Amino acid sequence: MYPKFIAAIILGLSFISAPDSNAQARFRSSATTPDETDVVESFFEEFEENLNDSTIFAPDGRRWDEIPAHEAVGFALDTIVELPELPPYFFMPAVYDHFVSIDTLRFNEPMFSGRSDLRWIEEKRATDRRMEQMKYSFFFENPQLVRYNVAMLPQAPKFYQTEINPVDHTIQIKEIITGPTDQTTLVAEEVKKRHWIRNFTASLQFSQAYVSPNWYQGGNNNLNVLGQLYYNVKLNQEYHPKLLFDFTAQYKLGMNSAPDDSLRNYSISDDLLQLNTTLGLKAAKRWYYSFTGQFKTQLLNSYTSNTRNLRSALLSPGELTAGVGMTYNYANTKKTFTFDASLAPVSYNLKICINSKLDETAYGIHEGNKTISKYGSSAELKLFWQMASNISLRSRFFTFSDYSVLQADWENTIQFEINRFLTTQIYAHLRYDSQGVRAENSNWKKLQLKEILSIGFAYKFSSL
Repeated sequence: MYPKFIAAIILGLSFISAPDSNAQARFRSSATTPDETDVVESFFEEFEENLNDSTIFAPDGRRWDEIPAHEAVGFALDTIVELPELPPYFFMPAVYDHFVSIDTLRFNEPMFSGRSDLRWIEEKRATDRRMEQMKYSFFFENPQLVRYNVAMLPQAPKFYQTEINPVDHTIQIKEIITGPTDQTTLVAEEVKKRHWIRNFTASLQFSQAYVSPNWYQGGNNNLNVLGQLYYNVKLNQEYHPKLLFDFTAQYKLGMNSAPDDSLRNYSISDDLLQLNTTLGLKAAKRWYYSFTGQFKTQLLNSYTSNTRNLRSALLSPGELTAGVGMTYNYANTKKTFTFDASLAPVSYNLKICINSKLDETAYGIHEGNKTISKYGSSAELKLFWQMASNISLRSRFFTFSDYSVLQADWENTIQFEINRFLTTQIYAHLRYDSQGVRAENSNWKKLQLKEILSIGFAYKFSSL
């Protein structure tokens, strides 16, 4: 029993490492009155008593009351390393410059793991913990001795200067900065406002089939090519929320080999030049007073298979539609879904056929005339949906009626981006014309359909 008691006393004296008399004197000098000096002395006496009463651990982490008596004395004398004394700067006038949480370390948790390679850092942590505990106790037991903290530091005096303006007889009071001013080391580049948002897409897609002469089902070789140019420009509503402007120009040209045509080697399957525009002035939330316009025609001549009969040509036919009404505009925050709905109860429609080799009556134009004008109502719905990072849907529905004839076009394009330059596209165009003529050997009359599946190259450009 006595050897263990002697070892505990030796370890306790080496572990506590009480501050020297000079350091304590410097700490006590922070007090300016005799009463305050007595408080500081009583604080140190009480703190040392608490340390002496605390549970003591050996360097290997075991409690001293768990170490056999025959090991205690030798262990304490041979292996215990004294903790360094508290640094002298700790006993200067106390300054509390930040908030700390109470140390939640259990009182019986060992300070040392027993590993010699970690001894130096464990000693440093033990010293820092002692310093924090002493400052914490001193702050709450003697708050009158804590002269300053960050929230109570005095502010530097301010100087002011008056300026008299004789023109408008006013007096301005300005503060004079006497100390150094904060200056940024980096200058942010000025961000230019982008008033117009532009998008451009160019694609060349194709499909090909080869059938050997002895193929058991027969068939013909064919090659289909589809080229498309798409350009869209719109006004940035972030800077112009009360205005709406959207302009789209697109051109499609589809050609395919014609092995069954004895007069030519290819035929035109798609030829469309189309311009669309919308102008609007904000009327209410997402609603605009608007003007909508559309013009479409084709550029190349198209012939009926195995004949020299012209089927269509430039401005034959051509169609212009303009209307005044309201437009509803919606876009989500990520701009992955946009929807526009334009309703024009007052609309004008002009149909053109300038080529004398064509039958103008097939386009609703009176015989002997090149144009016909109609008044009625029109509607246009446009939708764009970025369904995934590489899948997008673009849909447009347009209809016009003069209350005796109805025509409507519904165009849908689904695009799959395989990579930056390679894409697959499905294009479907559904058209309804109340004046449609039944095709020979077919049930198709008023409803017309065109569908194209293609794969090819594409290039995109966007200002965003």
